[in-house]
Amino acid sequence: MTINLIFKIAAVGIIVTILNQVLKHAGRDEQAFLVSLAGLILVLVWVLPYIAELFESMKRLFSL
Repeated sequence: MTINLIFKIAAVGIIVTILNQVLKHAGRDEQAFLVSLAGLILVLVWVLPYIAELFESMKRLFSL
C-alpha cells in the first residue's frame, strides 16, 4: 500500500465530511447520507484489491 492511497482516502474523508455538514445544515439529510455512502463505496473500491492481496498472501503462507 502506498502513501498516495492513504492521502487519497484522507482527502475523500475531508471532502465527504464537509459536504455532509453543508447538506445537513441545508436540511437535505437524504443527500448527505448518499454522499457519505458514495464516499464509503469509493474508498472500498480503492482498498479492495489490497484486501484480496492480503488474503492471497495468507493463503499462500498457510498453504491452504
